Amino acid sequence: MIKRDIDFSKITAAILAGGLGTRLRTVVADRPKVMAEIHGRPFLRYLLDQLLSAGFRSAMLCTGYLGEQIADVFGNQYKDLQLSYSLESRPLGTAGALRLALPQLVSNPVLVMNGDSYCHANLRAFGRWYLERSDQAAILLTQVADSRRYGSVKLADDGTVIEFGEKLAEQRSSWINAGVYLLNPAIISSIPVDRSVSLEYDVFPGLVGQGLSGYRSDSLFLDIGTPDDFKKAQEFFAPLAL
Repeated sequence: MIKRDIDFSKITAAILAGGLGTRLRTVVADRPKVMAEIHGRPFLRYLLDQLLSAGFRSAMLCTGYLGEQIADVFGNQYKDLQLSYSLESRPLGTAGALRLALPQLVSNPVLVMNGDSYCHANLRAFGRWYLERSDQAAILLTQVADSRRYGSVKLADDGTVIEFGEKLAEQRSSWINAGVYLLNPAIISSIPVDRSVSLEYDVFPGLVGQGLSGYRSDSLFLDIGTPDDFKKAQEFFAPLAL
């Protein structure tokens, strides 16, 4: 059987870039997390370059705290990527921010990525896998040696998500949510309007058994949400800092 590739040039990517970044304030106090500089480049550039490499041509940025800085620096275009913005006037959470931006999310599916983490995964392979399954939502997963900060995602053998695990007291290797999703826009339209709602805590647990799957990737992963991990970013992104 011939496998279909997803045409990301026709898919909108949404980057969740509205977080307050309170844990990172001691090292990045004057800008949004996505604007934190790594090798002299805003972190957001690494995410946008990853989208371009996968074939995307449009991205929408869900902004909030100091969001005007992002628009001032990046404007409406980054290389061959057209940029648009959805600015929340108060924190709406990861799901609430997507719901606010729904009028700009015109493709099916929509690719969503967190603005404070990076997974060096093959997005084309993730998209191909999503097309083959015809699920409502798919989460990109990565494996870490210590999942205490993230909790874990449990899967059936076929990739169906069967449980979102709680954060554990002891160190354990497990599959975690890497912060990259492919979502049917009907999922986004079902999110309550003008309320603070979380994808991780409110939306995804309710989709277990309702067409939610997890794509396993052994790719490198980094979350820059804490000062210690932000320091690790200098080494992590050294091969990409061109």
